[in-house]
Amino acid sequence: MGEMNVLESFSLRGKVALVTGGAGRYGRQIVAAVAEAGAKTFVASRNLAALEQLAERERGRGLDVTALRLDLAEEESILALRDAIYERAGQLDVLVNNAALRTMKDWLDPVEAWDRSMKVNATGLFLITRAFGERMAEASSGSIINISSIYGMVGPDFWIYEEVGWSQPPDYWFNKSGMENFTRYVAAYYGARGVRCNAISPGGYFADQDERFLKRYEKRTSLGRMAGDEDLKGAVVFLASDASAYVTGVNLPVDGGLTAK
Repeated sequence: MGEMNVLESFSLRGKVALVTGGAGRYGRQIVAAVAEAGAKTFVASRNLAALEQLAERERGRGLDVTALRLDLAEEESILALRDAIYERAGQLDVLVNNAALRTMKDWLDPVEAWDRSMKVNATGLFLITRAFGERMAEASSGSIINISSIYGMVGPDFWIYEEVGWSQPPDYWFNKSGMENFTRYVAAYYGARGVRCNAISPGGYFADQDERFLKRYEKRTSLGRMAGDEDLKGAVVFLASDASAYVTGVNLPVDGGLTAK
C-alpha cells in the first residue's frame, strides 16, 4: 500500500463489488456499505424486482448500484452474471457471498428440502466463488467475503426460542459452519495469486421480535442488544478494502460478544 493514508486505505473508489442476495436485512446494509465507500456496486439474486427497488433507492442517494439477476442453483446463471459484470465493468475487486436459501423449517422435513439447501448454499457458493475467483486470480487482486453466521460457530441454544414457535433447522448450521472452513480453503488456494478470502459471522438482527426471545437473546450478548442497521457496515468495508491487505482466512464475529461468552 506504500505511503497511503490509513483512512484512504478503507476507500473502495475505483473498485467494483458484487453483493449476492442484497435485498435482505443484512444485504441492504452490505450494499450500502460498499457503495458508500465508493465501489461501483452490483447486487444480484433471483428476486430482481426487490433488487431494482433497492438499486433505485441507492442511486437516489448518489451511489452507483446496479441490480442483476442470479440463480445460485444454476451454474449457467452464475457464469452469465460473471460475464455481464466483466462486460459492463471490466473487473471485479470484491465478491460478497451473502445470498442464502432457507428451505428447511424443521429437523423432520423431507430430505428434498435438505437437498435444495445444499444445491444453493453449498454447491452454489462453491461455483460462484470459483467463477469469480479465477478471474480475480488472473488479475492478482481481489477480496472475497463470505457472510456466515454465529450459528456456524456454536451449536443451537433452543432455550432462546422456547414458546416463541420458531424452529431451528439443521441445514443452516451445517451450511454456515461449512462456509467458514471453505473460507480458509479459498484463502489458502488463492492466496499466492493475490486473492484474499474472509468470513463475517453476524449475530441476530433486531426486527421487533417477540419480547421473550429478545430478553433471552440480549442476555446472551456482552453488549446487551441485537444488531441494527449499521452494525455490519464497518466490518464489510474493512475486509473489502486495502485496510485489510494482510488479512485472509479469518472469520470475524460481529455479534455483540455472544460467541465470546
